[in-house]
Amino acid sequence: MSSETRPHAVAPLAYRLAGVAVVSAALVAVGGCRDRRAGCRAGAHPGPCAYTPTPDEPAARPVPLPPDSRRTPDHGTVRVTLRTSQGPIGLTLDREQAPCTVQSFLHLARHRFYDRTPCHRLTAYPTLKVLQCGDPSGTGEGGPGYRYADELPTDLPPAPTDPTGVRRLYARGTLAMANAGPDTNGSQFFLVQSDSALRPNYTVFGTIDEAGLATLDRIAAGGIAATPDDPAPVDGVPALPVEICRATGPLEPHPAGRVAVPPGAVRRPDAGVRIRRPAASGSARLVLDAAAGA
Repeated sequence: MSSETRPHAVAPLAYRLAGVAVVSAALVAVGGCRDRRAGCRAGAHPGPCAYTPTPDEPAARPVPLPPDSRRTPDHGTVRVTLRTSQGPIGLTLDREQAPCTVQSFLHLARHRFYDRTPCHRLTAYPTLKVLQCGDPSGTGEGGPGYRYADELPTDLPPAPTDPTGVRRLYARGTLAMANAGPDTNGSQFFLVQSDSALRPNYTVFGTIDEAGLATLDRIAAGGIAATPDDPAPVDGVPALPVEICRATGPLEPHPAGRVAVPPGAVRRPDAGVRIRRPAASGSARLVLDAAAGA
């Protein structure tokens, strides 16, 4: 972890893209499934992706573990469209680039995990412009109740804005996973609206189409909602509310049947089940490592 300046914090947006040392005390290392050929913990599916339950961080919306066969599909692409309240965002998922990530994303989409969920965070730093989504709770702390290993990019060019050469270019149109440290991928992801500089610690698993970029441009142009503490934030809730109404594409429907409602949950007619949980205390936080001036 570096000693970089922490980007402007927007409470209650606890989930961030990982990396700032100043908040390292708040980052809870969930550990990692570093050996993808076997499960790292009892309960993990035994395939190469080793999706591992996180009982201390229950799912924001009930969903089973993804299937994890011995041969994870690792060729070809899959088209998915996020139909949002601000317009469509078309995605092309790349199985070869990140097979376990694509498998998990499709699994969550098939189970409607992303339906009726907000994109809770927009950033407008000079070197970081992304929209972050994937948490049904809308708090920035929610996930699917499991984690899995990174599939990090190795071919990203150096970011031209970083004289140290440490950061890489996450180009406009990139689709990548947010995380809380090594091997803590879950459900949250980010969409790159403009070329951004990040350490190559975030799994890239697809691209955004032109219609999707037009939607992102519209959201970015709307700005970030002001708060009592910051009338002109560069990191926070989009001023134009963004909800993923439905994720569609060549998605096989999940098996019929009711999903069990865990203790402490409340069923909502418009958004399935939301977990009631106490305020986070030492929970994993996703933070950005590319603030203004970093």
